[in-house]
Amino acid sequence: MTAPKVVIIGAGIVGANLADELTTRGWSDVTVLDQGPLPRTGGSTSHAPGLVFQTNTSKSMTEFAKYTVGKLLELDCFLQVGGMEVATTPARWEDLKRKHGWATSWGVPGSIIDAEECVRRWPLLDGSQVFGALHTPTDGLARAAKAVEVLAERATSRGARFVGSTRVTDVLREGGRVTGVRTDQGDFPADVVVSCAGFWGREVGAMVGMDVPLLPLAHQYVKTGRVDELVGRNTEEVEASLPILRHQDQDLYFREHVDRIGIGSYAHRPMPVEESTLDPSVTETAMPSMLPFTEDDFAPSWEESKLLLPALRQTKVEEGFNGIFSFTPDGQSLVGESADVRGFWLAEAVWVTHSAGIAKAVAELLVDGRSETDLHEVDVHRFEDVQLAPSYVSETSQQNFVEVYDILHPLQPKLSPRDLRVTPFHVRQRELGAVFLEAGGWERPHWFEANAPLLKKLPHDALPPARDAWSAQFHSPIAAAEAWHTRNGVALYDMTPLKRVEVSGSGSLEFLQSLNTNQLEKSVGSVTYTLMLDEAGGVRSDVTVARLGPELFQAGINGNIDVDHLVKHAPDGVRIRDITGGTCCIGVWGPLARDLVQPLSREDFSHTGLKYFRAREARIAGVPVVAMRLSYVGELGWEIYTSADNGLRLWDALWAAGQPLGVIAAGRAAFNSLRLEKGYRLWGTDMTTEHDPYEAGVGFAVRPAKGEFLGRAAIEGRSEDTASRRLRCLTVDDGRTVVLGKEPVFVDGVASGYVTSAAYGYTIGRPIAYAWLPASAHVGSGVEIEYFGRRVAATVAAEPLVDPGMERIRR
Repeated sequence: MTAPKVVIIGAGIVGANLADELTTRGWSDVTVLDQGPLPRTGGSTSHAPGLVFQTNTSKSMTEFAKYTVGKLLELDCFLQVGGMEVATTPARWEDLKRKHGWATSWGVPGSIIDAEECVRRWPLLDGSQVFGALHTPTDGLARAAKAVEVLAERATSRGARFVGSTRVTDVLREGGRVTGVRTDQGDFPADVVVSCAGFWGREVGAMVGMDVPLLPLAHQYVKTGRVDELVGRNTEEVEASLPILRHQDQDLYFREHVDRIGIGSYAHRPMPVEESTLDPSVTETAMPSMLPFTEDDFAPSWEESKLLLPALRQTKVEEGFNGIFSFTPDGQSLVGESADVRGFWLAEAVWVTHSAGIAKAVAELLVDGRSETDLHEVDVHRFEDVQLAPSYVSETSQQNFVEVYDILHPLQPKLSPRDLRVTPFHVRQRELGAVFLEAGGWERPHWFEANAPLLKKLPHDALPPARDAWSAQFHSPIAAAEAWHTRNGVALYDMTPLKRVEVSGSGSLEFLQSLNTNQLEKSVGSVTYTLMLDEAGGVRSDVTVARLGPELFQAGINGNIDVDHLVKHAPDGVRIRDITGGTCCIGVWGPLARDLVQPLSREDFSHTGLKYFRAREARIAGVPVVAMRLSYVGELGWEIYTSADNGLRLWDALWAAGQPLGVIAAGRAAFNSLRLEKGYRLWGTDMTTEHDPYEAGVGFAVRPAKGEFLGRAAIEGRSEDTASRRLRCLTVDDGRTVVLGKEPVFVDGVASGYVTSAAYGYTIGRPIAYAWLPASAHVGSGVEIEYFGRRVAATVAAEPLVDPGMERIRR
């Protein structure tokens, strides 16, 4: 097969790396275009300070950074001086211990060091200002501009060509596919076009009608005059020897430039840039990515810098600029193919830190069809439509700039914009004192203040212990009452924000069969839990498919990434329609659920009338619904769907009829606890494309005998017995420490895995954590979880922890 023609727009660190990665894999017909001159094109790479800190809350982003470090070392374009993040406040000091846990989980070497050791490693530092630091010896400085030259030479030697001073003016397409690009120097034919244009990515995306959720923002960087203490320490060739230094309590970072100090600041006001106003020309003294320095914005940061590094008091700021970088609504990169124009790809909002790693992932996508590293956190299709609005992108990206070095709790919601998407029940939830957190633009109740009095009625052994200050944030003990009431009474859960699509048309069954692991050729009314795999057998999503007609299906999926996957694979005649916004869903769950629902309907909601994992159309209190006998909390009940206009009427009818039964509304905090007690996985958290079904404990949803489906060949011969790692359920031995996820887990004293999901188990009376561990960690094995620098004993437990015989859910 002949390799396709590829045009890469942008010859910075991302485009050059992508050309190198593609030509390494045998795709030699690669052309890299840039509007600036080569090799210093005037983009962000040309002025990037080059700091590479690998540790990130995201496993994928950490892996991208680790790969970047290794590759730049190979190219002799990396100074591995190490990195230090200092703490000047107690909160930061504790947070560095959490961050050290991430490093341990993701395989980055590091240690927590005290103030004395900080000064030994950074002699200019005032040790009295700091509690200590996180030291990471493999971090360092990327020589980005030099790396671009080396990468271009390597790619060119394999057949690629780099063309500068050539501005792309349009992306050519025909029949929904790219055919090339138009430039001010003529047309370049292409089968694949990849935009690596940096902060010009919005303009390039607009050429194919694609909304690229990216905002260019200016970020201040200065160089001081000579610092006497650095004289003679470094050379022009080896310009730095001290670790790169981050002072995140003041939004600052520092690096050496021979005998000067470079200082970067995020402490100033956000400075959005309209890229269309920039002059793309590059001269010896100016380039479009470097804006004039605004001295007043830097003045407070200069004072803070002199406090931390007293040696700076003997010098001054000699030069500075406001450099343009790309920010996104959630702070992550943008990778993926256009939903509407095949062959048009993005690799945008990628900083030097992750450049080689993301380029490798994109090359794998193009050549092999999948990336070794899971990409859902950077997939360009992860956003909801409302999150693509320019006003939303602008506000949230600027907020991400402000918070780039802040200590953020994993449940911390945006303060603004809010109330973008509310369910039909929102007005009633507010009346009940719902405490809302936000996801995907949806307001989602996590608990209800109206349920606070129920805490006094709980049995003593159902009261949870007090939490530490960190895990107590964005949490309430009211969740215990809501969980108890779900297990012992009946509760209403708002399930509306969970994404769902309608699949219809001739060939719908065959289409879904081809993408899913489980047998879907069942009678109308069947509901099936199934998986969608990628080509290597990784779990790209778990799905609940209800067959509502011979060629009509409703699929509960995990977000827009799944919508894009379904649309791209759908044959002619099959229609994929996102019905989430036009419908709503109430989960009615608990041992009294049937007592609530049955009197409101003429249809038979008995166990035999509507069996487990069956669906039916019905009317409840006169409202037309589709009721599915499912339960993500492990109790009797149904997911009840209706159109959005009927939603409030349905809620009110259930609420009124449930008063004699003590019905309550319950939130996501209780929901998460209950689902972990039942061992139900959450895709994107507990399992991703990096895991196969047997490792993840969902092999029961795979039916190879049904015939071909995507990923079937890859998992042939695999089983739980052959898995070298497993997603395991842990219970915390002390009965009180609630971890939150991503903490490292130690087996026999060795870091061997990491926590995915965690919660307090209100039914079992102790904390739960799910974790990826070696298969040798069997039920009953003792392990340790590192939580803010201390080891917490835990035990591998048999799952599910509650109702293993499924008697409660099948009454």
